[in-house]
Amino acid sequence: MKIELVAGSAGTNWRRRILPIAMMMAASASSTAQTADPTSFARAGDVQAKVADMEKAMKPDQGFAWQPLVRDGDRVAALEVWRKPGRPAVHPDEAEYATVIAGAGTLVSGGTLVDAEVKRPGLTEGSRIEGGTTRALAPGDVLLIPAGTPHWFGITGDRLVLLGTKLPAARATPK
Repeated sequence: MKIELVAGSAGTNWRRRILPIAMMMAASASSTAQTADPTSFARAGDVQAKVADMEKAMKPDQGFAWQPLVRDGDRVAALEVWRKPGRPAVHPDEAEYATVIAGAGTLVSGGTLVDAEVKRPGLTEGSRIEGGTTRALAPGDVLLIPAGTPHWFGITGDRLVLLGTKLPAARATPK
């Protein structure tokens, strides 16, 4: 592209002002056009539909179902449908962050996990928790269970539905 500025012409001032603006706009457009949005997103209606599908797929004696909802590589926010209480558990290397989205239940956390047995890396289960704190759970409640903390979910009514994710435990920084 060739632009000529003729000294003394009526268009010179206009051209001198518009050229830098046009160049900045072109540079801005090329840099923003190259960046894709990595956000994973689920609308409220999609969440409700997925929960309904999960519940329909559960067998009558099945107490728990888990399905990913949104993800970023290995990181996942998943739906958990509880119809029966699970076993008390500890995730030694991961914190658990969750929001109650439907149903009602009970969370017992803290204290001591009794009869602890490592089931697989990242999961230790026990028979009960002694000395934990009991909290009632209802839709909208948010919880963050630190890594290594015993916890157990009880069910009040027909179900407890959580949207949760595991977070890597904070690592100590060397001094």
